[in-house]
Amino acid sequence: MILLTGATGYVGGRLLHTLEDHGFALRCLARRPEYLRPRVGSSTEVVQGDVLNIESLQRAMSGVHTAFYLVHSLASGWSFEREEHLAAVNFATAAREAGVRRIVYLGGLGSGPHLSKHLRSRQEVGRLLRESGVPTIEFRASIIIGSGSLSFEMMRALVEKLPVMVTPRWTRSLSQPIAIEDVVEYLLAAAKADCCENAVFEIGGSDVVSYADLMREYARQRGLRRWILRVPVLTPRLSSLWLGLVTPVYARVGRKLIESVRHDTIVNDDAARRAFSVRPRGIHEAVARALANEDRECALTRWSDALSSRGPTRQRMGARFGARIVDSRAIRVLCLPADAFAPIVRIGGTTGWYFANWLWRVRGWLDLLVGGAGLRRGRRDPQRLVPGDAVDFWRVEACEPERLLRLVAEMRLPGRAWLQFEVTRDDGGSVIRQTAIFDPRGLAGLAYWYALYPLHVAVFSGMLRSLARAASAMERRAGA
Repeated sequence: MILLTGATGYVGGRLLHTLEDHGFALRCLARRPEYLRPRVGSSTEVVQGDVLNIESLQRAMSGVHTAFYLVHSLASGWSFEREEHLAAVNFATAAREAGVRRIVYLGGLGSGPHLSKHLRSRQEVGRLLRESGVPTIEFRASIIIGSGSLSFEMMRALVEKLPVMVTPRWTRSLSQPIAIEDVVEYLLAAAKADCCENAVFEIGGSDVVSYADLMREYARQRGLRRWILRVPVLTPRLSSLWLGLVTPVYARVGRKLIESVRHDTIVNDDAARRAFSVRPRGIHEAVARALANEDRECALTRWSDALSSRGPTRQRMGARFGARIVDSRAIRVLCLPADAFAPIVRIGGTTGWYFANWLWRVRGWLDLLVGGAGLRRGRRDPQRLVPGDAVDFWRVEACEPERLLRLVAEMRLPGRAWLQFEVTRDDGGSVIRQTAIFDPRGLAGLAYWYALYPLHVAVFSGMLRSLARAASAMERRAGA
């Protein structure tokens, strides 16, 4: 049995599906199991627990052979060092008492007297786990490249928003970025290894580059022209304040991350290459894979799950998920999913868009003026949709009867857009969730989204209400 902590996080979420694909008996520890259960396979066990609560860890460790420790307290404010110490002690104690045979831990790469508080804390966690008496494999990684990783998304936000970047000295420090796929491969190899003693492995990609080099590579692959101006000042503290203005979502952890990359973080020990068959890729392939995989991740990720897990907090101007802006709303109807989905699958063409059809026609005329498809394509079948069908200036990307319809935009846009409808069964009825997803391209894309956001809210809100009325009317006709 494998115990996985951090399964709702970025690396843990990727490792979760890899372990399931390899047939491991898997148990996941989660503070909010209800948010994780819809995302795991039927054979994976999800238990409630917290690394700061040793009693919950003791229950979760029962019968476990290998335990993955993939949690951190980076966003916990100035108390993160104390929380990380307590969590590591709890985890080590529970693992030893339960007879766990191996702990696998992912920490941070770096050495020398100038380590940041964040890196010192991460390496202290590794020391505490190794001293538990349970053989511990610790991997130390620098920047992880993949859509969704915090370091990569911070870099992406800067490049997407700023045509001219004034970069401080820390952006010239050397690092060895590693692709998320290679990190997961190392973690998987550790689960299979016949290791019976403590080991620390430094892991990194095949290229040694600066953070500025990484920003240039991202801009090149996105087709963005960016100018990077170097300045000798701008301390990590000032950099984090500036980062908070440009990318507010990263303000809390920005300073800790900046302090971690201000000094070189490169591999000085090739023990990982000798011990494992993993051969990490370079930054060109890693960035290309991160960008190419976004389309697949958009298809596989349930944006509604991510939004609902935030609770009732009001979203302003759309929530940000990586590079994408996501605007989601839901309505409950007193009918079965089949009746709730029926008007959705007839959307577009002669049926129209259920609200403000004259605005949709105006948008179609504007699209034609700039060489787009407009609304003239209509749809092939007024009652049925299959993936690949054209629906006015959209195309069906996915259609699952009575559950899901996702359309990808083919109108002219400064970015890429999707419109998704999901229907789920609810007590005595169904819930229709409508989600608009926009991947802006540079400043023009951001300006487009924010300029039209009030209109989008009015149109999409009206559409959802009209779909609900159509579904209710269909249910009444069926019951008559």
